[in-house]
Parts: sequence; structure tokens; C-alpha cells
Amino acid sequence: MTYDRLVCANCASPVSEGRCPVCRAQRRMQQEGPLAGLTPAALIALLIALIAVAAVAHEVAV
Repeated sequence: MTYDRLVCANCASPVSEGRCPVCRAQRRMQQEGPLAGLTPAALIALLIALIAVAAVAHEVAV
């Protein structure tokens, strides 16, 4: 099923039309993506944390 054919459970119209607040929120989420709200500093911190976890896991495995 494609995004164009999804029907909103709140307003019973196609989500792609964005008639209600739920539809509009879903459209924004679909267009922007889940990481769109993160600042560059938060993305860098997330990357550093991921590298640290990978390094610790590698040390434990050895």
C-alpha cells in the first residue's frame, strides 16, 4: 500500500489530503523524516555516543 492510499482513522479521508490535524502531522512526519527535528549538535552527540558504545562492545568482545 502506498502513502497516497492511506485513510485516516480520525477523519476517514485520505491522509495525503491533510484535512485534520492528525493527517497534517503525519504528512509533516513523512516529508521531514524522524531525525529532521534534531539539531546538528544533537546529531554529533548521537554519533559520538554510538561510536563509544561500539568501542566498549569491541573491548568486551576481545
